[in-house]
Amino acid sequence: MAPDNHADEQHPTPESNPEAATHAEAEEQIEAQAHADADSDAHADADTDADADIENEAHAEITGPIDEADSDDADVTDQPAESEQRKLAAVIYNPVKVDLDALKATVEKEESDAGWETTLWFETSVEDPGGEVTKEALKAGATVIVAAGGDGTVRAVAESMWDSGARLALLPSGTGNLLARNLNLTLDDMQWALHVAFSGTDRPMDIALIDIERENGDIDKSAFLVMAGVGLDAKMLANTDDELKKKIGWLAYVKAIAQALRDKNQLRLRYSVDGNETRSLRAHTIIVGNTGTLAANVLLLPEAVIDDGYFEIVLLRPEGFIGWVQIFVKVIWENGVLRRSKVGRLMMSKDVDALNYVKGRKLVVRFRRPEEIELDGDDFGQAVAFNTRVRPGGLTVRVPADS
Repeated sequence: MAPDNHADEQHPTPESNPEAATHAEAEEQIEAQAHADADSDAHADADTDADADIENEAHAEITGPIDEADSDDADVTDQPAESEQRKLAAVIYNPVKVDLDALKATVEKEESDAGWETTLWFETSVEDPGGEVTKEALKAGATVIVAAGGDGTVRAVAESMWDSGARLALLPSGTGNLLARNLNLTLDDMQWALHVAFSGTDRPMDIALIDIERENGDIDKSAFLVMAGVGLDAKMLANTDDELKKKIGWLAYVKAIAQALRDKNQLRLRYSVDGNETRSLRAHTIIVGNTGTLAANVLLLPEAVIDDGYFEIVLLRPEGFIGWVQIFVKVIWENGVLRRSKVGRLMMSKDVDALNYVKGRKLVVRFRRPEEIELDGDDFGQAVAFNTRVRPGGLTVRVPADS
């Protein structure tokens, strides 16, 4: 996933889960390996029983009451019909990412053609990547927030507006633009993107809320639209040279990926999906996604749907070179090529041990030690645990009128 660093720039558990049922085989594989890992840990660690007591106590702590504003039972602000809403937009822009003069000229034309009020303008900064200025725009009465920047800007804006009743419009201006890709929006046409903002239609989508527990016990509340990850992707971001990224873009990640792959430390974790049994295992990477497509149209999470009320979880558990080959074949060849046609889907192999998928509405994870975590391509420091859950239809985005 590509970060949007500003210098270079936050449900009820269903009693039945049809979608998750399609992953029964994968879950059985995970459970079987979890028991094997647990047996191995028992021989390797003399303090396993004491550690389990500590982990269970901490697990209960992080799954405690969620603030009412973030709870799955809290109501999203009711939205009036589009024809009844005030026609006032606000542009939240990253000055490093946009041509401001061209942007203002195009906005002026589109707002005039659509009969909207004069647009409000707010600039992001290193200290505020978009969240606080979005709150200011909402207080000023804006009903459409245009996020002009990369994935980090979009995530920060959405985090501050998801329960406001306002709509989010995208002007993709970053390296990855992952939400725009997953919505099948045009990536390099400013005039069309702004036409959609002022004259498009609304589409509800899910948003994932997340509580991240730090090593000192602090809980940071946030949100993500695309993916959250611990392992390879987060280590890659931590290793990325921002100056190199300025010069060569996404190629800067090649060096960072190589560094991350040389890290032999596996994640030691306990997790629970939708309040079910807590499982213990080792993995190289865990990613939870609201959408499935990465840059270059790589389909990592094939059953992640942006508005189905679930996210998809993938565990990467390669054992040596062969395991990485299995992952490559599954993600690049089968997900990227075979899955796109009816005939191709008949040729796909069964799930492999190196790559396990599960779907759910809520995921709680606790690690043996602090680990790097990323949200929508931004490095979010280290976490000892996190609790994430889907908010179905929690955000409304602007899409082309003929979508």
